[in-house]
Amino acid sequence: MRDTKESRLLLVLLIAIAFALITVDIRGGRNSPVDGARQAAAAAFGPIENGLSSAVDPVGDAVSAVRDSGTRHDRLAALEKENAALKAKLGSDDRNRSRLNQLDKMLKIAGEGQYGIKGAQVIAIGSAQGFSWTITIDAGAHDGIERDMTVLNGDGLVGRVTTVGPDTATVLLANDPDFTVGTRMESSDELGFASGQGDRPLRVELLNGRAEVKKGDRLVTFGSQADKPFVPGVPVGVVSRIDPSGGGLTRTLYVTPYVGFTKLDVVGVVVQGPKRDPRDEVLPAKPKPTPTPTVTVTVNPSAPAGGPDTNEPQQ
Repeated sequence: MRDTKESRLLLVLLIAIAFALITVDIRGGRNSPVDGARQAAAAAFGPIENGLSSAVDPVGDAVSAVRDSGTRHDRLAALEKENAALKAKLGSDDRNRSRLNQLDKMLKIAGEGQYGIKGAQVIAIGSAQGFSWTITIDAGAHDGIERDMTVLNGDGLVGRVTTVGPDTATVLLANDPDFTVGTRMESSDELGFASGQGDRPLRVELLNGRAEVKKGDRLVTFGSQADKPFVPGVPVGVVSRIDPSGGGLTRTLYVTPYVGFTKLDVVGVVVQGPKRDPRDEVLPAKPKPTPTPTVTVTVNPSAPAGGPDTNEPQQ
């Protein structure tokens, strides 16, 4: 296209329309008027993204095994058996070892929290439907995935499903500025709301402005009605900073998330919530404090008064 006055005007109009659609979509939330178009785009582009990521990958079989797990009580045992067989099959490839380690950790979280999960792999970063912090996974409606399902991995909360196509789904990550989740603090049970801040720590507003909080305290998801969009007990992160201002209606914390949002690979979509709230059971074991080394100083007794001078030769 020639660089003319008309072409520049057309470019400005297209950018203005794009930002207008983004604004309408964000304000519309679940009832967004462009949701239909987003789902159509997911159906159209999802298979292409899925196809590009489906090169021969033995770990894909492991994730598929998670999708086809059996009943709640038999799920963990069956998955551990299948995972052990896959480990022997895959051998010692470094990348596969890393991904199987991720799968192991995710299965442990699912077992401890009694979450029914569908395993999936990340096949794209970002989204063709917007400019949010999102990922695309290779599981969709055909796998039982629905909108507003919790997504986790072996470290903790990843995000929630926002758009579902036949074979793929889009996940809004927990560090997105439009993401909000109810939280509960370990032990003290103080409630709050965590919001994403991109590549910065999560911002948490505690409902109790006088809550006693210290650096290193840990948070989990509080859970939603009917477990959508969030099931309870999923690890969120660790308090890294506390807003010094106190006495207000709320108290602000900054929380370092457990999940590394820039290195996601194997994730699990929670398709069945727990029968009971796992509370703090899914949190990792607390690190043991490093012992402080002690130094013992031994003082030699001084020579007795009037004794011989060791610097002089003896007679």
